[in-house]
Amino acid sequence: MALIACMDCGKQVSTSAKACPNCGCPVPEQRGNAVHQVVASVPATDPATVLLKVRPSWWNFSWHLVAFAIALPLLIAFVPDDWWNWFWVVPVGWLVFSILHSLYHRRSFVMRIYPDRVSVVEGFLAKETSEFFIRDIRSIDVRQGIWGRIVNIGDITISTAATTEAAEVAAGVPGPNRIKALLIARRQVSTSD
Repeated sequence: MALIACMDCGKQVSTSAKACPNCGCPVPEQRGNAVHQVVASVPATDPATVLLKVRPSWWNFSWHLVAFAIALPLLIAFVPDDWWNWFWVVPVGWLVFSILHSLYHRRSFVMRIYPDRVSVVEGFLAKETSEFFIRDIRSIDVRQGIWGRIVNIGDITISTAATTEAAEVAAGVPGPNRIKALLIARRQVSTSD
């Protein structure tokens, strides 16, 4: 059982309660209390604590990894003595490129959620950093296709008060609904303070 902030009055309410004892606002059903336990266990006074670190899921690059896992043993098994022949350089180069491409794109995006703000760092060699306060978040949109719902990945679009269009898009991240629940819970805590 965890405590969350009431959506209406901002007072602390148990997740097992049907309604807020202060104002009577219904408490939404919680599918998983893990997010609220994380929020409740981290003191809101320590803004340097990272609540969640998000990178793109490996499922985004599954075809790269499957191709590498299937093609590399085949190439090794059938490589002739003159392996430096141009015929073999192209498939080996493609395999190496696909793995490096996957690693680059996975490592070039990270979103860190702190108690009071969200930090997004994009890029590998050249970095672009964006930070916005959780209290300024106006909408959090989650998009999941059929495959995304099966493997629990999706795109999250976070819009803030300072922008008219989408502020940040985190594409192909694992557990998008969990991230959305964490941001909503943190926003409720930050608006009640």
